[in-house]
Amino acid sequence: MIALVGILVSSFYIFFNDSLSQYLALQKDGSDFTDLSYESQRVANVLRGTTDIVSESADDITCYAYFAPNDTYVSLIHYYKNAGQTQLLADVTPMTANPPIGTPITAQKETIPIISDFYQATGTSTFVYLDETGAVLPLPIVDEHTIKGIQVNLAAKGAHNSDQAVALQVSLRNRKTNL
Repeated sequence: MIALVGILVSSFYIFFNDSLSQYLALQKDGSDFTDLSYESQRVANVLRGTTDIVSESADDITCYAYFAPNDTYVSLIHYYKNAGQTQLLADVTPMTANPPIGTPITAQKETIPIISDFYQATGTSTFVYLDETGAVLPLPIVDEHTIKGIQVNLAAKGAHNSDQAVALQVSLRNRKTNL
Protein backbone atom coordinates (compact mmCIF):
# COMPACT_ATOMS: atom_id res chain seq x y z
CA MET A 1 0.00 0.00 0.00
CA ILE A 2 2.81 2.43 0.86
CA ALA A 3 4.53 1.62 -2.44
CA LEU A 4 1.31 2.41 -4.34
CA VAL A 5 0.93 5.75 -2.54
CA GLY A 6 4.59 6.52 -3.30
CA ILE A 7 4.09 5.78 -7.00
CA LEU A 8 0.95 7.97 -7.13
CA VAL A 9 2.62 10.84 -5.27
CA SER A 10 5.71 10.76 -7.51
CA SER A 11 3.50 10.62 -10.63
CA PHE A 12 1.49 13.65 -9.50
CA TYR A 13 4.71 15.50 -8.57
CA ILE A 14 6.24 14.90 -12.00
CA PHE A 15 3.01 15.90 -13.80
CA PHE A 16 2.48 19.12 -11.81
CA ASN A 17 6.17 20.05 -11.89
CA ASP A 18 6.29 19.70 -15.70
CA SER A 19 3.03 21.63 -16.08
CA LEU A 20 4.26 24.42 -13.82
CA SER A 21 7.58 24.64 -15.71
CA GLN A 22 5.77 24.86 -19.05
CA TYR A 23 3.39 27.50 -17.67
CA LEU A 24 6.28 29.62 -16.36
CA ALA A 25 8.15 29.34 -19.68
CA LEU A 26 5.05 30.45 -21.61
CA GLN A 27 4.52 33.29 -19.14
CA LYS A 28 8.12 34.46 -19.67
CA ASP A 29 7.76 34.21 -23.47
CA GLY A 30 4.60 36.33 -23.30
CA SER A 31 6.29 38.91 -21.08
CA ASP A 32 9.38 39.01 -23.34
CA PHE A 33 7.21 39.48 -26.44
CA THR A 34 5.33 42.32 -24.72
CA ASP A 35 8.67 44.00 -23.92
CA LEU A 36 9.86 43.51 -27.52
CA SER A 37 6.61 45.00 -28.87
CA TYR A 38 6.89 47.97 -26.52
CA GLU A 39 10.48 48.68 -27.58
CA SER A 40 9.63 48.34 -31.27
CA GLN A 41 6.84 50.90 -30.81
CA ARG A 42 9.26 53.22 -29.03
CA VAL A 43 11.80 52.96 -31.88
CA ALA A 44 8.97 53.52 -34.39
CA ASN A 45 7.76 56.63 -32.58
CA VAL A 46 11.25 58.12 -32.58
CA LEU A 47 11.88 57.29 -36.25
CA ARG A 48 8.43 58.52 -37.30
CA GLY A 49 9.40 62.02 -36.15
CA THR A 50 12.83 62.00 -37.80
CA THR A 51 13.67 65.41 -39.23
CA ASP A 52 16.84 64.32 -41.04
CA ILE A 53 18.82 61.12 -41.58
CA VAL A 54 22.58 61.50 -41.24
CA SER A 55 23.64 57.95 -42.12
CA GLU A 56 22.05 54.56 -42.60
CA SER A 57 22.95 50.94 -43.10
CA ALA A 58 21.20 47.60 -42.75
CA ASP A 59 21.88 47.44 -39.02
CA ASP A 60 22.20 51.05 -37.86
CA ILE A 61 20.80 54.49 -38.43
CA THR A 62 21.81 57.96 -37.28
CA CYS A 63 19.16 60.65 -37.41
CA TYR A 64 17.83 63.81 -35.81
CA ALA A 65 14.61 63.16 -33.90
CA TYR A 66 12.84 63.82 -30.62
CA PHE A 67 13.76 60.98 -28.27
CA ALA A 68 11.49 61.97 -25.39
CA PRO A 69 8.12 63.75 -25.66
CA ASN A 70 9.28 66.67 -23.48
CA ASP A 71 12.45 67.40 -25.52
CA THR A 72 12.77 71.04 -26.59
CA TYR A 73 15.10 70.24 -29.48
CA VAL A 74 15.78 67.15 -31.53
CA SER A 75 18.64 64.90 -30.47
CA LEU A 76 21.25 63.18 -32.59
CA ILE A 77 20.20 59.52 -32.25
CA HIS A 78 22.23 56.53 -33.35
CA TYR A 79 20.56 53.09 -33.22
CA TYR A 80 23.06 50.23 -33.58
CA LYS A 81 23.99 46.75 -32.40
CA ASN A 82 26.80 46.33 -29.87
CA ALA A 83 30.08 44.61 -30.83
CA GLY A 84 28.79 41.19 -29.74
CA GLN A 85 25.55 41.77 -31.70
CA THR A 86 23.56 40.84 -28.59
CA GLN A 87 22.06 44.26 -27.81
CA LEU A 88 20.30 47.01 -29.72
CA LEU A 89 21.53 50.32 -28.33
CA ALA A 90 20.73 53.98 -28.88
CA ASP A 91 23.25 56.77 -28.41
CA VAL A 92 21.25 59.92 -27.67
CA THR A 93 23.14 63.21 -27.92
CA PRO A 94 21.11 66.34 -27.08
CA MET A 95 21.44 69.42 -29.30
CA THR A 96 21.86 73.10 -28.38
CA ALA A 97 19.11 73.91 -30.94
CA ASN A 98 17.53 72.23 -33.91
CA PRO A 99 19.78 71.72 -36.95
CA PRO A 100 21.28 73.41 -38.88
CA ILE A 101 21.84 75.99 -36.11
CA GLY A 102 22.33 73.62 -33.18
CA THR A 103 25.35 71.53 -32.34
CA PRO A 104 25.51 68.24 -30.44
CA ILE A 105 26.26 68.45 -26.71
CA THR A 106 28.65 65.48 -26.69
CA ALA A 107 29.28 65.72 -22.94
CA GLN A 108 25.62 64.78 -22.37
CA LYS A 109 25.60 61.80 -24.75
CA GLU A 110 23.81 58.85 -23.20
CA THR A 111 23.81 55.21 -24.35
CA ILE A 112 20.47 53.51 -23.76
CA PRO A 113 19.92 49.75 -24.14
CA ILE A 114 16.80 49.25 -26.25
CA ILE A 115 16.82 45.43 -26.42
CA SER A 116 19.23 43.60 -24.10
CA ASP A 117 18.89 40.15 -25.63
CA PHE A 118 18.83 41.21 -29.28
CA TYR A 119 18.73 38.48 -31.85
CA GLN A 120 19.18 38.97 -35.59
CA ALA A 121 16.74 36.76 -37.46
CA THR A 122 18.43 34.97 -40.36
CA GLY A 123 18.21 36.84 -43.66
CA THR A 124 16.82 40.06 -42.20
CA SER A 125 18.23 43.51 -41.67
CA THR A 126 17.38 45.58 -38.63
CA PHE A 127 16.44 48.55 -40.83
CA VAL A 128 15.06 48.46 -44.39
CA TYR A 129 14.65 51.81 -46.13
CA LEU A 130 11.66 52.57 -48.37
CA ASP A 131 10.89 55.20 -51.00
CA GLU A 132 7.56 57.07 -51.39
CA THR A 133 5.95 54.08 -53.15
CA GLY A 134 7.02 51.66 -50.41
CA ALA A 135 9.67 50.01 -52.58
CA VAL A 136 12.90 48.94 -50.88
CA LEU A 137 15.84 51.26 -51.53
CA PRO A 138 19.08 49.36 -52.23
CA LEU A 139 22.07 50.11 -50.02
CA PRO A 140 24.13 52.23 -50.08
CA ILE A 141 21.64 55.06 -50.39
CA VAL A 142 23.11 58.05 -52.22
CA ASP A 143 20.43 60.60 -51.27
CA GLU A 144 18.92 60.20 -47.78
CA HIS A 145 16.03 62.47 -48.81
CA THR A 146 14.62 59.61 -50.92
CA ILE A 147 13.92 57.68 -47.71
CA LYS A 148 10.23 58.13 -46.91
CA GLY A 149 9.73 55.07 -44.72
CA ILE A 150 11.66 52.56 -42.65
CA GLN A 151 10.83 48.96 -41.87
CA VAL A 152 12.14 48.01 -38.43
CA ASN A 153 12.81 44.30 -37.79
CA LEU A 154 13.47 43.48 -34.16
CA ALA A 155 13.87 40.04 -32.65
CA ALA A 156 14.81 38.48 -29.33
CA LYS A 157 15.31 34.96 -28.04
CA GLY A 158 12.52 33.73 -25.80
CA ALA A 159 12.57 30.91 -23.28
CA HIS A 160 13.72 27.59 -24.76
CA ASN A 161 15.45 29.56 -27.61
CA SER A 162 12.18 30.37 -29.35
CA ASP A 163 12.46 33.32 -31.73
CA GLN A 164 10.25 36.31 -31.07
CA ALA A 165 10.16 38.85 -33.87
CA VAL A 166 8.37 42.10 -34.55
CA ALA A 167 8.46 43.88 -37.91
CA LEU A 168 6.78 47.19 -38.46
CA GLN A 169 6.84 49.83 -41.14
CA VAL A 170 7.21 53.49 -40.21
CA SER A 171 6.22 56.34 -42.49
CA LEU A 172 8.46 59.33 -41.84
CA ARG A 173 5.88 62.05 -41.22
CA ASN A 174 8.34 64.91 -41.62
CA ARG A 175 9.33 63.67 -45.11
CA LYS A 176 6.00 63.16 -46.84
CA THR A 177 5.78 64.46 -50.39
CA ASN A 178 1.98 64.57 -50.69
CA LEU A 179 1.32 67.40 -48.23
